[in-house]
Amino acid sequence: MSGASLPAGAPARRLGIVGGLGPLAGADLYAKLMRAAGTTPIDAILAQHPLRGAAPDREASAERKLHVFDLIREFEQRGVTTVVLPCFLSHTFLDELRANTSLAIVDLVEAVREHVRRAWPGVRRVGVLASAATRERRLFERYFAAPEFSLCHPDEVDGIDAVTEAVYGVDGIREGALDGRPVELLRRACASLIEQGAEVIVPGLTEIALVLDALGPLPVPLVDPNQVYARRVLAVDHEGAHGGQAEPFRIGVVGGVGPAATVDFLRKLVQHTPAARDQDHLKLIVEQNPQIPDRTAHLVGEGPDPTVSLYAACKRLEQGGAKLVAIPCNTAHAFVERIQPRLSIPIVNMLTVTARHLRERFPEAREIGVLATSGTLASGVYREALAAEGFVQLVPPPALQARVMAAIYGEAGVKAGFVQGRCREDIEAALDALVAAGARVVLLGCTELPLLLPAGEIAGPGGVRVNLVDPTEVLARACVAAATKAANAAANEAEPRRSF
Repeated sequence: MSGASLPAGAPARRLGIVGGLGPLAGADLYAKLMRAAGTTPIDAILAQHPLRGAAPDREASAERKLHVFDLIREFEQRGVTTVVLPCFLSHTFLDELRANTSLAIVDLVEAVREHVRRAWPGVRRVGVLASAATRERRLFERYFAAPEFSLCHPDEVDGIDAVTEAVYGVDGIREGALDGRPVELLRRACASLIEQGAEVIVPGLTEIALVLDALGPLPVPLVDPNQVYARRVLAVDHEGAHGGQAEPFRIGVVGGVGPAATVDFLRKLVQHTPAARDQDHLKLIVEQNPQIPDRTAHLVGEGPDPTVSLYAACKRLEQGGAKLVAIPCNTAHAFVERIQPRLSIPIVNMLTVTARHLRERFPEAREIGVLATSGTLASGVYREALAAEGFVQLVPPPALQARVMAAIYGEAGVKAGFVQGRCREDIEAALDALVAAGARVVLLGCTELPLLLPAGEIAGPGGVRVNLVDPTEVLARACVAAATKAANAAANEAEPRRSF
């Protein structure tokens, strides 16, 4: 069910209403939303999908949580920007929902609290008509906190929970009974609250809005939560609806090129992230696809083009909400210039950030040795990146470059799972040749090579000190820095605001 579209030029805002948790209450909220909008067109989708599962729908069960989350995911696919959740019980896990969606969710309980503050600024004693499940989770205590407010709940009526029975009972409001016993139970619950000194009564079940007229006039105000929520939805923008929580910064990783190198990159991301607990670490999306055609084979004219596969992986990361892409494969960067123009998010260029790192760390250096695949060397991408920073690239002579390839791709090479023996001997021989040619800084320019030779300062032939630099680590640090910068910017932009 949809309302009219927004006028041309208006901000693109589409509401998604979770209606199936209480079908009658959801329909009531939708009607009041349309009436509150008046002649202003709004774009809204009412999703009336009943909650199904073994657990009673009056509980904040795992089934309920997953049901609501699935609806929010469906809203994401349908272009919704703002979620309307007319269910108090579902607000007991609102933080869990917000942590896993980029959509704004308008806070129902916050709307009711702010209405009470505005309409009755001197009120302190608030009576709450909530279900047992909502009371157990102390939802209203979170919002109507002392010392500003003092809450009270109704006593039992003849040994039963009158509010829960009135709504969820066999002949309750959810079953369409809008008069008779459910209304009488609620009247007695209201009387109990008034006896306890309630100055205003707030329903904690949206179904109660359906029987406000039947309850008749009371000595104290009784809030219509659906009316209040409808006005709140129309009053706030989607940023305000989200409660000021910034969307998590996601790093997209094109993995599988190769698999062990991807794991090494992820380990270094974790290692360089300042974190005191699990939740402080970065949010990642990893597209682990070892079936991407070999980059080197194509560059030396012996294999299929991996461009489409690399691009497809990047697009999946982009569509998954990544804010930047990291490709922990040096050779794959020969294809980045083809891919980047078609993406709306940046690829962190491993070679460029490494060359800049070298200039900052080794300002006096001129010649940089490069241990890399023949495809990387043939493409010239490292030569160009280093030249942009004023460096000259040194590479092993052909015979030793063949040994580098054997160390990476050979039967006893690192891609086959070996990190000792012949593969290490081959790499060390090529390294010695670069040192003999004058290199004092050497790039481990294939992401598998740090598995053979850890980065750092080592003693080369004749005791010469040589610095081995790991581009994988440089890339990891650059990604962490980008995520940290984005988080700081979001924190600075988020100004404390008092809700409507």
